[in-house]
Amino acid sequence: MKAGAYDAAHVIEVEGRELMRKRPSMYIGSTGVRGLHQLVYEVAARSVNEVMAVGGGRVDVTLTRDGGIRITDDGPGHSFEAMGGARAGDGLESLLTRQDTELRPDGRDTVRWSVYGVGPCAATVMSSRLTAEVRRGGARWVQEYARGVALAPPAAAGPATDTGTTIAFWPDPDIFDTVDCSFAVLAKRVREVALLNRGLSFSLTDQRPAGGARSVGFRYPDGAGDFVALLDAETEVVLPEVIAFAWEDERMAGVAEAALSWRRAREERVRSFANSAPTPEGGTHEDGFRTGVAAALTEHALRRGFLKAGDPELAADQVGQGLTAVVSVRLNRPEYHGSTRGRLGGDPVRDGVEQGVREHLGRWLDRHPERAAAIIGRIRGADPDER
Repeated sequence: MKAGAYDAAHVIEVEGRELMRKRPSMYIGSTGVRGLHQLVYEVAARSVNEVMAVGGGRVDVTLTRDGGIRITDDGPGHSFEAMGGARAGDGLESLLTRQDTELRPDGRDTVRWSVYGVGPCAATVMSSRLTAEVRRGGARWVQEYARGVALAPPAAAGPATDTGTTIAFWPDPDIFDTVDCSFAVLAKRVREVALLNRGLSFSLTDQRPAGGARSVGFRYPDGAGDFVALLDAETEVVLPEVIAFAWEDERMAGVAEAALSWRRAREERVRSFANSAPTPEGGTHEDGFRTGVAAALTEHALRRGFLKAGDPELAADQVGQGLTAVVSVRLNRPEYHGSTRGRLGGDPVRDGVEQGVREHLGRWLDRHPERAAAIIGRIRGADPDER
C-alpha cells in the first residue's frame, strides 16, 4: 500500500468498538481502578503466554511518567502479517482488534489473569492512544491506534537486533474514573503470576514518583513451593521445609502442582488457581487437595501405629489447622461454576488432585518419618508446644 493511501476504505477498527466504549464494564468489570488494572492484565497476559510458550522469558511492565503503561516481552515477536486475508489469521491487527477468546482457546498452556480474557483489544478500544511494536526476523514493525481505530497499517520501522513485542497505551480519561494505576496492587499480581509460572522473569517499574523510579522484579524457580514459603515467611512453622510436588493426570486433561506446610497457628490458608487465575471460591481442585492430604496422613498414621484399626480417620478440618498450601491446576478444558469463574468444577479434577496428593504426600511422609510424626502428633493434639 502506498504512503497516504490508508483512507476510509482501508480503516481497521475493533469489532464491537462502539459497544465496548459505551459499556466497558461488560468487558473489564469496572470503569474504576479495578477496571484500569484489568486493562493492564489483558495486555500482560498476552506477553506471559508468548514467552511461556517457548519455555520462559522476560516480561516488563512500566508505568510511564505521562500516564501510559508499557508492556514489553522478549518472546519471538507477535506475527505482524495476517495469514489468508486482511482480517484473518494471527496478525498484529487481529491481535489488537479482535477479542482473545476468538483467537485462542483456553488450555493448560494458557495463562489466565481473570474471568474476562478479552485480550489487548480492550486496551486498543479503551485507550486514547495505543502503539504496538513487533521485533521479529531482524525487522521492527509498528502500528498506532486512537480509541480503537488504526491510524495506519503496520509499517516497517527499521532493523531489530532482538525479538519481542511491546504494547504501550494511555487509558482514556473519558472512560475511566481514574487513570492512576496502583503500584502495590499491580506488584502483588505480577508476583503471583511469576510464582505460578516457573521460568518466567517479571518486573514492574514505576517512573511516576517525583523522587525517582521504583522497580521490583520476580523470578521463582520452585513455583508453588516458593509461594508457600513466601506466605509463611513471617510465621513459626512446624516443618523446616515446604513439601512440594507436581504431576500430570490424563483424567482431568491437565497438570497439577501443590505445595504445603504447617504453622504453629491454627487457621488454614489455602490458595488455589486454575490456569494461573485465582479461584477465590475454591472448587474441585481444593476439595480434592484437602481429601488427599487427610487420606495420606491417615494411611501413614495407621502404618506407623499412631492410629489403630477402628479409630476415626483424620478429617479434612483437622489436617487444615495451621496448614498453608497452594494448589494450582492447568487444564485443557477448565469448567467453572458460574460466570465469574470463581469456583472450579469437574469431578475428574477432584479425583485427579486427590489421588496425586495422596500418592505424593504419602511417599514424602514415608521418607521423613520423624517429620511425619510431628505433623500427625500436632494434628491429634500431641504436640508438646501446643499443650
